Amino acid sequence: MNQQRATILYIAMSLDGYIADIDGGIDWLSEVEGEGDIGYSAFYETVDTIIMGRTTYDQILTFDCEWPYSGKKCYVFTNREHAPDDNAEFVTGDLSTFMSNLLSQPGTNIWLLGGGQLIDGFMKKGLIDEFAISVIPIILGKGIPLFKSGNQKASLTLTKVTTFKDIVLLQYKPA
Repeated sequence: MNQQRATILYIAMSLDGYIADIDGGIDWLSEVEGEGDIGYSAFYETVDTIIMGRTTYDQILTFDCEWPYSGKKCYVFTNREHAPDDNAEFVTGDLSTFMSNLLSQPGTNIWLLGGGQLIDGFMKKGLIDEFAISVIPIILGKGIPLFKSGNQKASLTLTKVTTFKDIVLLQYKPA
């Protein structure tokens, strides 16, 4: 992979490892107090490309706001047909081929936004260069897991720990 561009999984999860509740909701993220934006703005400035799955994209469209990623190139992986859209380019096909082409283009870092199915695909193909996981001190008990069971073992090296009041941002690179 191009060493100048990194693919970064930047995501929040509950203390018990879920990225959304059983219905796909993320309201629980705002129930905990962090400091400032928990490093989001600084991270956001380092990326020019965002990759997400179709379910994540559809959920973002339900938010009561303008498209939050204008100015960034957004790709949505999907198996379903979708009309052309001003917010994102819809992609089907092989992840490895897509990422190889994307990483060969000039640019800054790439944010793997989610969701769970797409993260699983990236994990299985070893396409994540960095993991930045904000641990939210809530136990959901059930929901959509960050990492699916059955993934291959992946050893990581901790590169940084940052606390934002009750939230901890853990940063790792593959070992």
